[in-house]
Amino acid sequence: MASDIVAQLADSLAKTGVEDGELSYKGQGRKLDDAQSVEEIVKEIQDFEGLQALRLEGNTVGVEAAQAIAKALETKSDFKVCRCYWSDMFTGRLRSEIPPALNSLGDALMLAGARLTVLDLSDNAFGPDGVKGIENLLKSTACFTLQELRLNNCGMGIGGGKILAASLTHCHKKSSAEASPLSLKVFVAGRNRLENDGATALAQAFQLMGSLEEVHMPQNGINHAGITALASAMQQNKALRILNLNDNTFTEKGAIAMAQALKHLASVQVINFGDCLVRPAGAKAIAETVSEGLPILKELNLSYGEITEEAALAVAQSVKGKDKLEKLDLNGNCLGEDGCVALKDAMESLNMGEILGTLSDDEGEPEDDEDEDEDDDEEDLEDVDEEELEEEEEEEEEEEEEHSTSKFLIIFLTVTDALLRKAYSTPSFQGCSFVSSLLVLLGLIKSEDKVKPVLVVPGHLHALEHVVQQDYFPEQSVAVLEAFMSRNNKILESCGNARITLQTTLQRVKSES
Repeated sequence: MASDIVAQLADSLAKTGVEDGELSYKGQGRKLDDAQSVEEIVKEIQDFEGLQALRLEGNTVGVEAAQAIAKALETKSDFKVCRCYWSDMFTGRLRSEIPPALNSLGDALMLAGARLTVLDLSDNAFGPDGVKGIENLLKSTACFTLQELRLNNCGMGIGGGKILAASLTHCHKKSSAEASPLSLKVFVAGRNRLENDGATALAQAFQLMGSLEEVHMPQNGINHAGITALASAMQQNKALRILNLNDNTFTEKGAIAMAQALKHLASVQVINFGDCLVRPAGAKAIAETVSEGLPILKELNLSYGEITEEAALAVAQSVKGKDKLEKLDLNGNCLGEDGCVALKDAMESLNMGEILGTLSDDEGEPEDDEDEDEDDDEEDLEDVDEEELEEEEEEEEEEEEEHSTSKFLIIFLTVTDALLRKAYSTPSFQGCSFVSSLLVLLGLIKSEDKVKPVLVVPGHLHALEHVVQQDYFPEQSVAVLEAFMSRNNKILESCGNARITLQTTLQRVKSES
């Protein structure tokens, strides 16, 4: 009999984790639509003494279910120093359901007098409206004690980033007035399409707080303007240990600004600027900073940055004497075969060969000075008239090329129509994946699988302009394409009028839908 009771207790604990004041329903895949579906959870919350953490991640919670859970939380006067792990909590829900669900849960925390230390809402894809759902919570006394804010892969966009920044700023000012300033330590917001404006807004909040120890903002479409703003903010966060800005576009300007900021941050242990296009000048600036400081650096990632052999060797020399260094990643750059050998030899000479990561994805030596800025190229031209003449000749050649391929384009459009109409009429066809792949090939977004974009010519955009006007092409796909095409993307500048025509058509089709 006793063994049966123990077995039942073990089974219960396996289903509902109870450890160190933590009530967990993590990864149970429950579909919680209404109050009835959460009766068991509500009772367990009510009966739990000393509740400190609630894990709901890996379930799907509807509005009514969230309201029922919220009512149970309102009564938890002992829910003081608490942690909320609510990532991946709205799978399959309409986006319109998420803000009211979050509002209910946030209001409950405020009514209970909670003092949050961890709030994790990652992988919920709730967009700017979802940020509005936690806006009041972030501004409230419940978040005066917040130490970790995790919002990875939430699709916040620029608008959501600005709302988030304003909320954190408000919380800091309000908490400072009560002599308990918000001291956020960990901020995670990768894959959110924050871009320059969102990143710049958050940078202002970061600079105000000055308490960050970890910042993770990979894959956000931030270029040198946003990176420079973040660099200025990071300089004020003296305890910063980890800085992950992977897969944003620094260029030399952003990399140099970040290198200058790092000179003031002696506590940094991990730098991840992989796939950030730091280029040779940026890599050399970072190498100078590493050489002069960063005494406890453990990891340095400058992979896929168009770094050449000379710059890579400068980075190698910069880590000399860094006894704490565990990993140096320079894969996917432009060293060439001889450069890779030279880099390995340089690291071996420092007795640090085992620290250097693989170089298997090296791109080979650059064919020309592609890493130079366009501004520098223009300054090197001695004769402006000659430049204008060359541009005119290029335009004439482009016009001739477009004329000679016009007949082929008509045939191509006919075939394209037939193929896509057939594809979109097939139930198994994944339209969203098709559009995502299209954006990757056009160079408008980066692929997580390192798929490289094609060389885009005007004909590609003429074909796409035709396709988006057809009845088989979904309205939501038009909206996605219009959003990305409206950006000032230099990759498509060479297509001239074809790009402008496509943008105009997308805007018209979108407004008519």
